[in-house]
Amino acid sequence: MVIEARWMRGGTSKCWVFEAADLEATGYSADVILPRLFGSPDPRQLDGVGGATSTTSKAVIVKREDGSVSDVSYTFAQVGIEEAKVDWGSNCGNCSATVGLYAIERGWVVPQDGVTEVRTFNTNTGQMIIQSIPTPHGRLADDPSVSIPGVVFSGHGVGLGFLSPEGRTTGTLLPAGEPRSVIAYGEGLSVAVSMVDAGAPIVMVDAQSFGLDPLDYAGWLDVATARLGELDEIRRLAAVRMGLAATPMEAERAIPKIGLVSASQDDEAELQVLMMSMGRPHPAMPITGSVGVTVAARTAGTIVAEHAGRGLGRELRIRIPVGNLVTLTEDSSLGQTVGVQRTARTLAEARLLLPESQLEKSKTTDAALSDLGQEVVL
Repeated sequence: MVIEARWMRGGTSKCWVFEAADLEATGYSADVILPRLFGSPDPRQLDGVGGATSTTSKAVIVKREDGSVSDVSYTFAQVGIEEAKVDWGSNCGNCSATVGLYAIERGWVVPQDGVTEVRTFNTNTGQMIIQSIPTPHGRLADDPSVSIPGVVFSGHGVGLGFLSPEGRTTGTLLPAGEPRSVIAYGEGLSVAVSMVDAGAPIVMVDAQSFGLDPLDYAGWLDVATARLGELDEIRRLAAVRMGLAATPMEAERAIPKIGLVSASQDDEAELQVLMMSMGRPHPAMPITGSVGVTVAARTAGTIVAEHAGRGLGRELRIRIPVGNLVTLTEDSSLGQTVGVQRTARTLAEARLLLPESQLEKSKTTDAALSDLGQEVVL
């Protein structure tokens, strides 16, 4: 079996981009075919195209729309590494940056002179994301030169504007019913958190409440790595509070996202944040997480707002492990958007080869997924 795909970098992630029609033509559900394509379950993903990390084991499934509402719809898939499982519960902002560029490169959207706007709709969250891509003289730059923190090389600039991102997953901005909560965990331990749904459901932990020193941001990574089990327990307990799972054990790996936050200790940023991704510290920051943090910083009573302080302008500066990330809150003709600048670039066009016999085996092994209604609708 041969499947056409495109390998793209979006922001600080790498994603395989598939067209929905190509996956449908295989006759297999995406829950079956994606793990086998990526080489899961295997911590190395040796016999597949996955990159064996949470930021490189991702897929985007795109579909051309008629342009009346959106130009492209897409579904994001976080492909398990050590499990032959696909998580459909959230979007990835970094991988979202590939969608607008893909649409222009495929001729689905005609580039305009100056900047081309691509209206993209994410099916995971029901979120409209307006993407703005420089197209000087009505074409993509031959040698794109836009850079962002966390990526060594430049790419095409992609401005992501999340339109009215509040409550897209749970139906409400504050799914726990209050801007600040205390979660008891372990044996007699507790921590202050804010649970917010904007861009993606997030749980922001007060860093000092968790025992981290705001004056030693560089040391957060080692402490968080040593206490990943505690952070995941907090995240799973929060998932129940947010209505995302009936029990902590039923919480998805990808949502809610969890992060540590404090006020910045200098004038270069308002906040300093360390986010987790699939149970490990994120090397930069999930873009949907940055949207959630930005909305939380403007929501009275949250821990994030308390640390960000008063008088925020349209920009919010967030210190992350690779530098400072700047988000923008703006009004558009369609409503308020929360956005960030990303870059994207096509790395390769590929024909992925897969033995039919191995897919039959996967289909049998993963039959329970379909029985449980896990098959994604493309």
